[in-house]
Amino acid sequence: MLEMSVTQIRPGNCVKMERGIYEVTNYEHVKPGKGGAFVRLKLKHLENGTVLEKTLDADAQIAQVDVVDHKAQYIFRSGDVCTFMNTETYDQVEMPVSAMGKQAGFLIPDIEVKLMECEGRILGISFPAMVSLKVTSTPPGVKGDTVSRGTKPATLESGFVVNVPLFINTGDTIRLDTRSGEYVERM
Repeated sequence: MLEMSVTQIRPGNCVKMERGIYEVTNYEHVKPGKGGAFVRLKLKHLENGTVLEKTLDADAQIAQVDVVDHKAQYIFRSGDVCTFMNTETYDQVEMPVSAMGKQAGFLIPDIEVKLMECEGRILGISFPAMVSLKVTSTPPGVKGDTVSRGTKPATLESGFVVNVPLFINTGDTIRLDTRSGEYVERM
């Protein structure tokens, strides 16, 4: 752990605070007309995903931690626990589905992910920016149906349900943005 000035922190850095380990998602240095400068941080808790906004004096110190990413492959799900294999050491790591949030809907066998480890603990999973999944079922698109803004629900091979354009059919493969969970394109 390294103590450093809060003005040196940037988005993507990980810091340790009283409630756990957080990733800095937004950084803003403010110099008001009156008074001293301060820093506004938006932080995301790496284990449970909660977002915290913190305002600190510009001369404050903060503890920065190193988070190491390990390449891993999703193997299987047993109940509410998913098992991943570290592709470098072949160790298996279990993680509860609840810790992944909505991104658990992108898990298909053999998908490559990154396990985020800090101080010997797995804190979370980082998915690739885009994933390709097959549509297992979707109702047929009705031409001229603009009430639903030209979209319809589609169930994917992982069980995840996403809104897709009307021209998508059962059996098509589509790309999704894992950060937003939205449809990007048909493959």
